[in-house]
Amino acid sequence: MLIKEWADLENIKDKLIVKQKLNKDGKRARITVHMSTCGIASGANDVINTFRHLLKESKEKNIEIKTTGCIGICSKEPLITVEITDQEPIIYEHVNEEKARQIFHAHVKNGDILSEYAFVRGKESEIEERLKNGGEILGQQVVDNSIKAIEEVPFFNLQERIVVRNRGAVDPYKIDDYVARDGYKAVYKALKEMDSDNIIDTILESGLRGRGGAGFPTGLKWKFASKSQTADKYVICNADEGDPGAYMDRSVLEGDPHSVIEGMIIAARAINAQKGFIYCRAEYPLAVEILTKALSQARAYGLLGNNILGTNFSFDIEVYEGAGAFVCGEETALIHSIEGKRGNPRLKLPYPVEKGVFNKPTLISNVETLANIAPIVLNGSEWFAKIGTEKSKGTKVFSITGDIVNVGCVEVPIGTSIRTVIEDIAGIVEGDKNIKAVQLGGPSGGCLPVKYFDTILDYETLQQLGTIMGSGGMIVMNEDKSVVDLARFFMQFCESESCGKCIPCREGTRQMVNILNKICEGNGKKEDIDKLEDLANVVIQSSLCGLGKTASNPVLSTLNYFRNDYEALVK
Repeated sequence: MLIKEWADLENIKDKLIVKQKLNKDGKRARITVHMSTCGIASGANDVINTFRHLLKESKEKNIEIKTTGCIGICSKEPLITVEITDQEPIIYEHVNEEKARQIFHAHVKNGDILSEYAFVRGKESEIEERLKNGGEILGQQVVDNSIKAIEEVPFFNLQERIVVRNRGAVDPYKIDDYVARDGYKAVYKALKEMDSDNIIDTILESGLRGRGGAGFPTGLKWKFASKSQTADKYVICNADEGDPGAYMDRSVLEGDPHSVIEGMIIAARAINAQKGFIYCRAEYPLAVEILTKALSQARAYGLLGNNILGTNFSFDIEVYEGAGAFVCGEETALIHSIEGKRGNPRLKLPYPVEKGVFNKPTLISNVETLANIAPIVLNGSEWFAKIGTEKSKGTKVFSITGDIVNVGCVEVPIGTSIRTVIEDIAGIVEGDKNIKAVQLGGPSGGCLPVKYFDTILDYETLQQLGTIMGSGGMIVMNEDKSVVDLARFFMQFCESESCGKCIPCREGTRQMVNILNKICEGNGKKEDIDKLEDLANVVIQSSLCGLGKTASNPVLSTLNYFRNDYEALVK
């Protein structure tokens, strides 16, 4: 079937809604197992296999087993959602084979909820509706109100979902699930109701900035890329997420691949590109598998390939697996890698929008940036621009980990304070250990002490404090952790990931690791701290690309805020 009209999208949506509706005469129960990498690593494969075995053994035909991606709170995995006709869904946490057996026999077969294993009642995809209706969904009976409602849990109710709007609600292997959530309507609008200038103006006016780290205005980048009149242009999705502690992009790709594909199609229409690449690291095999399937399904519906939606616009996308070099997250190194060359960066003039892959104009955006595009086109730039701060619009997804309760991915309006994310959403581990600091932005970012936790998360404010928002990695440390050791860890990472092309980065990071080793091992001298600081500044000022120019940030920020920790380790 080829989709050509708005009605085709509506038909798919209507049919799926009817199909998914539980009722006493058809499917009366559904078990959803959340199967992203975090779930699978925690045992979700054993859980789903247990349910499949029990269902086969029971010979019941009116129970459905479904899968989706991560619902954000990875530390509760394996998670499952049980839905029974006319009843409120129940999400169970830390499910194993034994719990799965008990849940199947008690709840799924007999309707007896096992509150001792339950996490929350209600689904995240219905949270806005629940909040509007006083915590209820019309037609859903509340069976056990001893279990917390999902809107009562700060991890969920303090988030604003744009990028992760379909989290837990779609099976990433089924395009119809995405269409049923109004997927590809933005592509329809962009291709049939807007021209290139309209699309670019919409993105410009929305205030969306690139979420890969630099925060460059997305619409402006699209405008530059559109100016060239050459027939060959490219759109690249940078999915080479390599920061230690960062997994936002993986979560989106594994849970909602079509949101990224839809953003790429709109970007291609805006700049008139015919070919796209999703540059995804090979260490993300599940994401690669899901993306490949999603692209195939989009082609089958005529949403990729020739004459998309029956128009004269043609565009297709290929998944390109990177070998896992951190430096290939840098645009020019990524371009070299796609061209089959060693992934070394080059000077950015000319910019990729002028001469990119195969020397053709190339628009490069990261996963989160592209996942924002469809909602902006569908809802308008004003809707998006109302969220965030004066200079930084919209939301930001963070992957938060470390000494906290709720490890996972969170999406909050830009301008939310660090304290809200760490203390209210993530939650501090109870005990006698105080929180000491947070590392923001991965190896390119910096470390901030607790006294700055009321700082808002936006590009300019964080930069003034010597750190960056980066792609969204956030690592929380308690007072037992050594910030000097943290700086050494990130410097070792940068040293091993340096491509070696420029001397300041290749040799500078190595020498900084040597000094940090001396200090951490108790062999450092006071003058080593000054040498480390001088060297860090030289590497920033003289390196070729973003890796070298930001590699010193963890060292400089910890020296700035925690110099006493260094001085306590030297003679």
